[in-house]
Amino acid sequence: MGQWYQPLPDARGFRQAGIASWYGQDFHGKKTSNGEVYDMYAESAAHKTLPLGTIVTVKNLENGREMRIRINDRGPFVSGRIIDLSYASAQKLGVVQRGTARVEIEAVGTTAPAIPDLSPDYYYSGNFTIQIGAFANRDNAEKVKQNLIRTYQPVEIIAHTDSGQTLYRVRVARCTSLEQAEEVESRLRQAGFSEAFAVAE
Repeated sequence: MGQWYQPLPDARGFRQAGIASWYGQDFHGKKTSNGEVYDMYAESAAHKTLPLGTIVTVKNLENGREMRIRINDRGPFVSGRIIDLSYASAQKLGVVQRGTARVEIEAVGTTAPAIPDLSPDYYYSGNFTIQIGAFANRDNAEKVKQNLIRTYQPVEIIAHTDSGQTLYRVRVARCTSLEQAEEVESRLRQAGFSEAFAVAE
């Protein structure tokens, strides 16, 4: 939704209070941000910036229920919400019926190796490209590529198959910083490619 989130390099000392929500059937069986398949009946949660693999204690401030949950996904990207619980987690914490609840979360450990000594620059430099769109029909992707190739180099079509469906992603440019990628993204949007967005590789 046009907002950038910078993942934290370390969860030590992290504590946060706010609104929890939950997600279920619409995402059941789909991949989470760490590559696992989302199981709404397993205990897990999504957070915008905590390192994937972080174990958090979640306390429902409205009924006193508390449990430990592993972060394996990103979200929720709804204003004012701080954590998205799996259906099973939300059920244990008493959140399912109302849909949301006031909670406090605290990082207590991790199941993933810590990332050593990453400065903020780590997240703004590297290899970036700009995705113009994703097409089920390769011919449509080729047409967009030919339209772009006159102005932008390189232009690539990357086939990606998920759950038996193949999408052809059209990506342009090679950038070495997030700032540069955002500039190219802005130019492409102004040129009429409204769905263009920067991708970190």
